[in-house]
Amino acid sequence: MRVLIPLPDRDFDVTEVAVPWRELTRAGHEVVFATERAGTRPAADPRLLTGVLFGQLGAAAEPRRFYEQLTSAPEFTATVAWADLDVSGFDGLVLPGGHAPGMRQYLGSPELRDQVRKFWALGRPVGAICHGVLVLARTVDPATGRSVLSGRRTTCLPKYMERTAYFTTAWRLGRYYRTYPAYVEDEVRTALADPAGRFERGPRTLTRRGTATDDAHAFVVEDGTYLSARWPGDAYLFARKYLDLLDRCRAA
Repeated sequence: MRVLIPLPDRDFDVTEVAVPWRELTRAGHEVVFATERAGTRPAADPRLLTGVLFGQLGAAAEPRRFYEQLTSAPEFTATVAWADLDVSGFDGLVLPGGHAPGMRQYLGSPELRDQVRKFWALGRPVGAICHGVLVLARTVDPATGRSVLSGRRTTCLPKYMERTAYFTTAWRLGRYYRTYPAYVEDEVRTALADPAGRFERGPRTLTRRGTATDDAHAFVVEDGTYLSARWPGDAYLFARKYLDLLDRCRAA
């Protein structure tokens, strides 16, 4: 199956891209990356590769290895332009996140949202993790005038996580962890018709992550053909659940 992963030119999250890519390609699926301009070689947030603060808070060793492999993959350099996409040619869509300033190119693009709206209308599997949920929250269904997420159950980067990361590092990194003035959770809640009933924050955690072999500390929300997750610590479970979703849709 063909899965589309749009990216900004820079600053996306290492784990939220590399882990789904690894799981999808290992399962035999084709991944197509898209950037604003065709042929752009995108780059992850460099702080996540070296450590955000004193070598800490970055991506774990295994996702960093996956990212190194990804940067040598032909699909990573042969990116397609957002405007040139024919979304009907894809079986799935994955919207990764990231919080550094370069993410605004992707999170704020009307052009990308238009393509996401077209794909959403096809009823095929859509996965979004962390800040990636903002793309869907900002995508309006013309039939209702509301976000495509309006009636769905979802999670995203929880406010307590974003706030803690910001206050812990602001003395050294300024607003590095504050992509926008509004918190991600607040904006996503605003997009929902019933925030109290539709938004799921998940178990409270700050450091414990899911791994390739242990989902105890990971959390995702599945609602029909839509799958969402909170942060890089959910990436392995998110990738496996997305594979299951693709398989079920193919068998349907």
